[in-house]
Amino acid sequence: MTGTVLCFDQVSRFYGQVLGLSDISIDVAPGVSGLLGMNGAGKTTMLRLAAGLLSPNLGSVTVYGRSPRHEIDARKMIGLCPEIDRFYEKMTGHAWVAFMARLSGLGKSLAKSKAESTLVAVGMAEFMHKKIGACSKGMRQKIKLARALVHDPRLLLLDEPLTGLDPVARHEMVQLIKKLGRDGCAVLVSSHVLSEIELMTHELILIHQGRLMAQGDLTEIRAQIRDQPGKVELSAREPREVAARLMSHAVVESIHVDDQRLVVQYNDSEEFFGLVTDLGLEERLGIETVLPLDSGLDAVFDYLVKK
Repeated sequence: MTGTVLCFDQVSRFYGQVLGLSDISIDVAPGVSGLLGMNGAGKTTMLRLAAGLLSPNLGSVTVYGRSPRHEIDARKMIGLCPEIDRFYEKMTGHAWVAFMARLSGLGKSLAKSKAESTLVAVGMAEFMHKKIGACSKGMRQKIKLARALVHDPRLLLLDEPLTGLDPVARHEMVQLIKKLGRDGCAVLVSSHVLSEIELMTHELILIHQGRLMAQGDLTEIRAQIRDQPGKVELSAREPREVAARLMSHAVVESIHVDDQRLVVQYNDSEEFFGLVTDLGLEERLGIETVLPLDSGLDAVFDYLVKK
């Protein structure tokens, strides 16, 4: 499947006197595309414009040539997974996704069956009838993803989907996103962390202070700053054992341990996060969170701004 799904054509968006986006022109095709930028760069504004929740002050946003803001046929093709959780906490995941499916226009019976099949597809088969208020962060992220997918969108918008996930949940979410892209869905996933984008795709849209800095193959841009290590913060029940296990691998350049917190520098994202995922499966180590602190992103911006 080829062609442009989402198009921004010279889009600018203002919030009063504040510039949110300035003259953005991008095309998003089927597959996974990463929307990368510092916090406050304009990523959420771009996703809200793509979803039809905002109107541009200048330029146009179209999905398959239609306006998501003004045409319901365009909105039906979009699934949005926001960063912030907004649930009815006393509902089960299945009931909530089915309810949201009804709001998207599905009949009662179809909404229930689609909610079940979609929750199974995102790895929630065992927990779909658990109340959302009792679900972990990873489960809640999967429920949000199921809500975005239940009506079979052709454009999926994901806002920081890996935030707060443990190593196993991160790995599962990354694999789900990659599969959706392989299956022909156009997935635009935002992050402020370069290493997260590298795990999912090499197609990059880089924005800084509301302006488009680069669009294209991430490998080419990353090659310019390959001497910059990635950095993550881990929390674990057995931090010193985790540190010892990590330091036995050449991919790890340095580790600082403080109480139950580790700050790790590494030189290969795919190999490192594969290693962390394997350690996360060992319950006694108790790895709970992985928070990227990717210094490489600063290097990307420095390179692009100064070149």
